[in-house]
Amino acid sequence: MARWGGVGSLGRLTLAALAALGLAGCTPSHSYPPLETVPHVDLTRYQGRWYEIARLPMWFQRGCLQSEANYEILDPRTVAVTNSCPTEDGGRKVATGRATVLDPQTNAKLEVVFDNWFSRLFPSVAKGDYWIIYLDRDYTVAVVGQPSRAYLWVLSRTPTLDEARYREVIALAERLGFPTGELVRFAPTPAPP
Repeated sequence: MARWGGVGSLGRLTLAALAALGLAGCTPSHSYPPLETVPHVDLTRYQGRWYEIARLPMWFQRGCLQSEANYEILDPRTVAVTNSCPTEDGGRKVATGRATVLDPQTNAKLEVVFDNWFSRLFPSVAKGDYWIIYLDRDYTVAVVGQPSRAYLWVLSRTPTLDEARYREVIALAERLGFPTGELVRFAPTPAPP
């Protein structure tokens, strides 16, 4: 029996089946119209600190309380990303990566890759869409999602967002097909004494 990397034919078939099942689990069960983004983002104004007001639950933010994102322009098409959050157990998680502008006409579609073991092991799977679907004129409130509607973040320059404003951006996300009933909303995390 031929062997491949120490795995026999049965092992290869099992691995292939598991990989196919994993990929099938990533395929959205709904079809949506194309996701519209904002017409243009001035990355110079967008850079800096943003606070997470709400998000759809996702595995890579499990245990995180209100996250903060810091963006810094490295060049016209690349943005350094640092995400951090206090955790439920009193610790702190930090993730660093880079966002690459996919659509230089608008700067509203970016692809993010974080520098961790998973992205080094599975580089093509570890990329994530970061599409800016709402941005107010003052660059103080933003909504970020992706075409499958699996990810959604409501961001603000301040740790809180007034209720009227929050409802306005959630209504927009709902009209675009996001499951807003599943959003996790955050109150600011108190600073340690």
